[in-house]
Order: sequence, then structure tokens, then C-alpha cells
Amino acid sequence: MMKVLLIEDDGGTAEEIVAELSELGFEVEWASDGIDGLDKARALQPDVLIVDRMLPGMDGLTIIEALRKEQVSTPVLVLSALGAVDDRVRGLRSGGDDYLTKPFAVVELIARIEALLRRPADSRGTTLRVGPLELDLIERTARRGEREIDLLPREFRLLEYMMRRSDQLLTRAMLLEEVWNYKFVPATTNLVDVHMGRLRHKVDGAGELQLIHNVRGSGFILRAQQ
Repeated sequence: MMKVLLIEDDGGTAEEIVAELSELGFEVEWASDGIDGLDKARALQPDVLIVDRMLPGMDGLTIIEALRKEQVSTPVLVLSALGAVDDRVRGLRSGGDDYLTKPFAVVELIARIEALLRRPADSRGTTLRVGPLELDLIERTARRGEREIDLLPREFRLLEYMMRRSDQLLTRAMLLEEVWNYKFVPATTNLVDVHMGRLRHKVDGAGELQLIHNVRGSGFILRAQQ
């Protein structure tokens, strides 16, 4: 059973999150202020943290910074009513792994928690690199060598997923579930192929070594080398 620590001072929001996560089988602990939250984070060693940014006693970013200084690598989802780019950047640079702006749908929070729990333990960091590709997760920019790649949000998410799993065969069903959050894969859809075609056109320019490969009948692979 995965253990979640929720640090949230709004009782109504906390009760809703606790109820939904508990129903899905998570073991959820709740702290209503920053000081108690930091103590519980140290003592309970949860699998994932959900931390509100504005808290009594100690703000959420201070909690995250304290844990990171102690070499605690537990994934953290930051909740905040502050949705400006600078606020999101600050949350990520303080050590958060994802940032969700209030108000939000609980189903989206659950999807993000599940994604954080699936993320490899060594994947924390703000930049991904595979061969000549570089993805900045804070600035949300992509480059291939000196060339900047202009990506739409879904293309960015698709490329991030592939870069985290380079040299692995990724089936269309996997991509639909992980990138599009489909719980049931449609019998026929060209959604993945359409987006992958656009992404390949942007990533693999004229005269450049092909990085995204179509494995006929199986799926796709991102390879840094032939």
C-alpha cells in the first residue's frame, strides 16, 4: 500500500483528497500546518508528498527545501492558488516535482500522483538529456544541439515520456495511458500516430540523425544512437 502525506490547511480540500485517495487504496496521513507536516514527513517516510504552498507555521516551499537539504528525494506535488509562471518555477526550483494550481479536479490530482509514483527514483532533476536532445522541465523548453524545438504542451509531455524511457519500446497503448491518461484504450485510433508524426518532424530535422523510430506493428523507440 502506497503511503501519501498530505499537508493542507483547508479542511474541506483535505477531506476530499483523503477520501478519494483512500478509496483507491492509498494510505493517507494528513497534517494541517507546516511544522506538523515537516515532522510527519521525516517520521513517516511517505512514498509521495502533497504540499500546499501557503500553510500556517511554515510555508510549503520551506518544508520542501528542508527535506531536500536532508537528501530526502520523496516526490512532491505542490498545491497552490498562485498560478503565474514565476510561482510555478519557484515551486519547482524549491524541490517540487510537479505543481497543480487551485482550483483543480481531484481526478487530475490523482493522475499526477500516480505519474509521480511511476517515475523512476533517479529521475528527479530539472533537465533531461538523451543524445543531442535536451529538455528543460522548468522553463518547458526543448533543444536539439543548438536548435530550439517549438513544442505544443502535449508534444512536450510525449517527448518527456520518451526521453525518460529512451531505448525502450513504447507501445501505442502505453502512450495513450501514460501521456493521454486513457484508462481504456479505444479499439481503433490514430491519435498517437498523428502526434508522433508531428513530433518526429520537429525533433528529426532534415539531414539530422533519426532519433524517433517507428517499430512496425509494435510502437516507437527514442534512440540516441543507431
